[in-house]
Amino acid sequence: MSTDTITTLLKGGEWLIEESDPQQTFIPEDFNEEQQMVMDMCHQFIATEIEPIIDRIDQLEPGLMPSLLQKAGEQGLLSTSFPEEFGGLGKDFITATIVNEGLGGGFSFSVAIAAHTGIGSLPILYFGTPAQKQKYIPKLASGEWKGAYGLTEPNSGSDALSAKTTATLSSDGKYYLLNGQKCWITNGGFADVYTVFAKIDGDKFTAFIVERGFEGFTQGPEEHKMGIKGSSTVQLYFQDCKVPVENVLGEVGRGHIIAFNILNIGRLKLDAAALGASKKAAGISVQYANTREQFKVPIASFGAIQHKLAEMCTRIWVAESALYRTAKWIDLKEAELMQSGAGFDTSLLGAAEEFAIECAMLKVFGSELLDYVVDEGVQIHGGNGFSDEYIISKAYRDSRINRIYEGTNEINRLLTVDMMLKRAMKGKLDLMGPAMAVSKELMSIPDFGSETEGLFTKELKYVANFKKAILLVAGAAVQKLMMQLEKEQELLMNIADMAIEVYHVESALLRLIKLAQTKGETAVSLQADMVRTYLYDAAERINKSGKDALNSFAEGDELRMMHIGLKRFTKVEPFNTKAARRTIAKTMIAANQYPF
Repeated sequence: MSTDTITTLLKGGEWLIEESDPQQTFIPEDFNEEQQMVMDMCHQFIATEIEPIIDRIDQLEPGLMPSLLQKAGEQGLLSTSFPEEFGGLGKDFITATIVNEGLGGGFSFSVAIAAHTGIGSLPILYFGTPAQKQKYIPKLASGEWKGAYGLTEPNSGSDALSAKTTATLSSDGKYYLLNGQKCWITNGGFADVYTVFAKIDGDKFTAFIVERGFEGFTQGPEEHKMGIKGSSTVQLYFQDCKVPVENVLGEVGRGHIIAFNILNIGRLKLDAAALGASKKAAGISVQYANTREQFKVPIASFGAIQHKLAEMCTRIWVAESALYRTAKWIDLKEAELMQSGAGFDTSLLGAAEEFAIECAMLKVFGSELLDYVVDEGVQIHGGNGFSDEYIISKAYRDSRINRIYEGTNEINRLLTVDMMLKRAMKGKLDLMGPAMAVSKELMSIPDFGSETEGLFTKELKYVANFKKAILLVAGAAVQKLMMQLEKEQELLMNIADMAIEVYHVESALLRLIKLAQTKGETAVSLQADMVRTYLYDAAERINKSGKDALNSFAEGDELRMMHIGLKRFTKVEPFNTKAARRTIAKTMIAANQYPF
């Protein structure tokens, strides 16, 4: 692939107005032998090291979680994408994403390892000085030291820049004295090194590397939480905490650059972990359905249960498609930036920033996917699902935090649209041109010409029309509300929901077409059933979100005309989803797990 082609493909948000080539879409079936071995190694680690002691982990047995992280470090699971010069394996972004998914089914351990390898280590890896990296990264990579991240405060969550923790230069100029507190610190009870944010002179939001043992640094007791009980969560307290000036991370007053850029990567990693957890919970559910009998037959034979299992399987496959499509884009962009002379420090962050829109959408979809799977998993278990004796109850409690982590899903929905509009205003993304073209199309006679021949042309047309539905609603909202649009959060979230649906259904369709081009259409009939089922239901959801949005700002003839256009762009032919779901469920039941 030429650099020009890569550049054309790799623009965040570009999928909304451009057609994508299925052959250029990376899919899980493209994993090479080494990547598949990495996934298998992660699953083996969870099965042998975590599952047998899950109750001990949940009891926060002193020293247990740090020892498990140490074991993971010995197997290279903490440093997959770290440079070799710092003790890492130097693998690509796809492989790092595979590790996040593969370890996602480890309940509280998954939280601890994700925090350590992500927000606990990456700020230093990407923003540290050479001396800081040399001092901390090898120990974090091996697991000798454990990492944590201190951003949230009792009165500053989503509004992170309103933090009250202060940093004042000491009279001798050797230290910054930190005063304040941080809350909800994952790994906080045992970490050795923390990235902590504070304001210098009351306004210069800055990151600091704080070590356990620094004078004036203490921690509170472990929090009692609804779920992820085995994850250490404490408050941190700073009372004239002496942090050497050489431990300033990045530039003074530029801490927000660190905080927000790390979140882009963190959102994709969370989606990957949620995907792994969803596969785990779906497997637990189908295994129970296969063994639990009522009326002298396994409940897996009941249509109502099969509907739930098929929907789990379908949504997981769709999520998987979007995750690795995006991960490959980031991987390619990182390589492109490095080829252009950018250093390791800025290449991945720049690539993740380019696809910040997609990362936000992935986070929302993945966390809500997991909530769906565990909720239906409890329902399949019936009364047993409400008992602590069954692991699905633990999965249900643990899942809930994911819609809050890495920016709440509400914040991520708002960011999705906000980033699109800002890119449009800067000329990086042409939204208004296509939006105006859609408006003109509404005034024309619909095209009832013959379909273009090819694989899944009908489904491709549906997706193209779904994109027009987004452009119709977003374009009208911008024209009508102008600068007031940012205050209409409900409307913005309606548009975000449309975008999230379309991005994921297109990703699944592109994966299906690529498989069909490789294996033949008859060989992927099951995958086709999943895509068509999801697409059929997505059309209704897109239509509903679009109507809610239009109803909030338009009226009269204008509203009626746009409703007609929205109906045209979300219209799909009837499809027997019941029959398709039964086929999907039977495959899952036979495999006794997520079958792909």
